[in-house]
Amino acid sequence: MLHLALYQPDIPQNTGTMLRMAACLGVAVEIIEPAGFDVSDRHLRRSGLDYLDHVAITRHRSWDAFQAWRQEARLRLVLATTAGALPYTQHAFRDGDCLLMGRESAGVPEIVHAAADARVVVPIRPGLRSLNVAVCAAMILGEAIRQVG
Repeated sequence: MLHLALYQPDIPQNTGTMLRMAACLGVAVEIIEPAGFDVSDRHLRRSGLDYLDHVAITRHRSWDAFQAWRQEARLRLVLATTAGALPYTQHAFRDGDCLLMGRESAGVPEIVHAAADARVVVPIRPGLRSLNVAVCAAMILGEAIRQVG
């Protein structure tokens, strides 16, 4: 099974969208706290609709707690980042990979970059900063699922 990890998400609507996508695709979700909103927020529920009951969500109280869980589970960490070296379509995904999405406002700190087993990027046109985090997650997860079947 693939995992989608959300590092201290800021925007409940984006998180709800990714949770709904994960439910539909059969992907487990790891939420690394603290989040920038109450995870019971009405906006999260509104964007996740009734799909939230169909996704496996684990909340990790901190980055360190997530790392301990991930290492025990022996999951490879694939970080989606604008500073990625490899386009996501060229990365060889494996079953059990954990795709990590950063905060909408700030990405992830250097300690998270350093812990990643791979860093991938969604290539975009020069002069533009980034895509919406939920859009990136959908693109990368789609490719990962295509590769692992």
